[in-house]
Amino acid sequence: MTKLASDTAMILAAGLGKRMRPLTASQPKPLVRVAGKALIDHALDRLAEAGVARAVINVHYLADALEAHVLARQTPKASVSDERALLLETGGGMVKALPQLPDPFFALNADNIWLDGPKSAFHDLSRRWDPEAMDALLLVVPHARAMNFAGPGDFHMDPMGRLSRRRPGRIAPFIYTGIQLVSHRLLRDAPEGPFGTMTLWERAIAEGRLYGLSFTGLWFEVGTPQAIRPTEEALAGG
Repeated sequence: MTKLASDTAMILAAGLGKRMRPLTASQPKPLVRVAGKALIDHALDRLAEAGVARAVINVHYLADALEAHVLARQTPKASVSDERALLLETGGGMVKALPQLPDPFFALNADNIWLDGPKSAFHDLSRRWDPEAMDALLLVVPHARAMNFAGPGDFHMDPMGRLSRRRPGRIAPFIYTGIQLVSHRLLRDAPEGPFGTMTLWERAIAEGRLYGLSFTGLWFEVGTPQAIRPTEEALAGG
């Protein structure tokens, strides 16, 4: 089995969960239950199965409940990056957590649900990782493997695996799953305060250092309450 590129993942869990209302009126989105368990436990269980030992979770909205939930787990061993005072968005959240993160580290959204292909997504990313060439390696999925997803896509990918953003008025063949393997180099000279990861990705694209890996499993978009039932039915069917 491929050796993991990192023993640590950051789970981005600090968002307000507005699209998941009214279920997030009294609980953070990562604690919304799908198929019998909290969304964040789907992600944490996949990390544990792959052998990722540590998870750093950022918290902001209804942080006490989320913090208590993740710190109760044994595997992966969880710690918290506290954004109670200021929500830093995806890029700022990674920068704040950087002292807790090795180089490289996995990063994933807290609301990710997926069914792996022949190998774990984290082992697939590890096998493809090339720190000399890459600032980040994004797990992307073609539309046919993206359940509940109706958007135009996010990225184009060249034959070498380098990514570029969707062109205006076009359909892009690949959707970002919310899972990536990140070098500290991506976060160099980052802006202060809140900002999105796209700021860093765009620089990496310009330098030819943002790469993608096409996912061989099934990925579920679970952004709204309406997506929960079809996701549960698909998971029940294996």
